[in-house]
Amino acid sequence: MRAVRRFLPPALGALLVLGSLGACDRGTDGEAEDPFSHAPASATPSFRGNPSAATKASPTPPAIPKPPPKRRGAKSPTCVRGWITPPRTSPLFTDPLGIIRRTAPVEGDFHVVDLRMFDGPESPPSTQGYLIDIRRWYIKLFVPSDLSYQGRFIVEQRTFGRGVAAVAPYDTKGFASPDWSGFQYDSSDTTARAYPSLPGEWSGIRYDFVKGGAGLTIPGLPDQVQGCLDGT
Repeated sequence: MRAVRRFLPPALGALLVLGSLGACDRGTDGEAEDPFSHAPASATPSFRGNPSAATKASPTPPAIPKPPPKRRGAKSPTCVRGWITPPRTSPLFTDPLGIIRRTAPVEGDFHVVDLRMFDGPESPPSTQGYLIDIRRWYIKLFVPSDLSYQGRFIVEQRTFGRGVAAVAPYDTKGFASPDWSGFQYDSSDTTARAYPSLPGEWSGIRYDFVKGGAGLTIPGLPDQVQGCLDGT
């Protein structure tokens, strides 16, 4: 049986199907509103326990790019449908932020530095209908009132649920190992733990999301969409 990556146990994943986020209008680019013009709004071994090699988040405000990040990326072999930044008021912008807050709770407003939405296949690509088209978001944010909470996230939506698939330190770039951590659900240990350099607390078996791990030998993103994170 083909192994499918899980960001939540199946029972919880089913509860997260709160309704479709809606189809993205690929004929428009949402230029009516700039979402960043507002203030806060492998066989690779898995690793557990004390992540002593990591560094703590900066106690000072993180760097914010100038000029603001682009809002659209063209199609390419490594970003098969391109990417867009939905308008800030759209559920396509706000829903993944709610998923992050529910997964790694924090008090205070999010300041979203960058957000990209893109569609593409499962990793590895599958012929199963419910895995042909996965919606994903890349999000970089921090909490001005709690500067220990700053990071980069990949949120995924499948037919059977939505959740945070991976998290990386704020100051990392692109899609590279070992920056991105995934957390494989572990029914024997559901305690959430803080990891230096990562925002919030996380439960499960930590693994390298780029190369695979935690019993999985596949990368977290397929080749067809890894390029959607170029320039981040």
